[in-house]
Amino acid sequence: MTFVFEELDYQVTPRGAISLRKRSEPRLNHKILYEVKMNDEFLMSSLFVEAEVELSKLGLAKFGDANIDVVVGGLGLGYTAKAALDFKNVQSLCVVDVMAPVIRWHEQGLVPLGNELTNDTRCRYALGDFFEFATAANTNFDGTQVDDHADINKVHAVLLDIDHTPSYWLNPENSRFYTTDSLNAMKAKIHSGGVFGLWSDEAPDETFVNVLKAVFPQVETHMVYFDNPYTGEQSSNSVYIAHVD
Repeated sequence: MTFVFEELDYQVTPRGAISLRKRSEPRLNHKILYEVKMNDEFLMSSLFVEAEVELSKLGLAKFGDANIDVVVGGLGLGYTAKAALDFKNVQSLCVVDVMAPVIRWHEQGLVPLGNELTNDTRCRYALGDFFEFATAANTNFDGTQVDDHADINKVHAVLLDIDHTPSYWLNPENSRFYTTDSLNAMKAKIHSGGVFGLWSDEAPDETFVNVLKAVFPQVETHMVYFDNPYTGEQSSNSVYIAHVD
């Protein structure tokens, strides 16, 4: 079988160099993988997506058949967004990403889920800083400005997958989001009865759980386990789910 290794895109951005590559993995019977690197750091792989999917499943399960509007912070390879669109009651999905190349990969169909997301009329992309959009008083989650905070277009669920953990950030400035002030500012843009969900590469952090509990009346944490063919053992991520009163 022919070995595949192709760099599909490489762009230098204000936040560093980002690249998308496709390769076959000989240790997995030449399974085709898509991987994203930021500078010299691996950000994501299409091999390990279970927790990204569970973020949507856990975050949206409570709504039943009620029509909902959803925001996903961080497009990545699209697995959280796709899992959200699998809920038929999702009437709109706004996916916010600060990296223009990542959005372009989906619009051009360079990643496996790109065409599916782009062609779904419920889904739209917003280019910009999720953390800024989520916390600015007179800004919608898609970055549009309103004259008064009362005119904000509230949503029912916000699902966030950008940083590695609440204390290990892609950008040091992101640290300001994981505070009671910023979380309260975001909470004001979520409907009563809504949800804030967060993916993490590590087990739940009790310090951050306590921060969430200072803002939200109910907080859950979930471990997500998946097989790791490289180690022959299970690996894990976690998901935080916070409920808005």
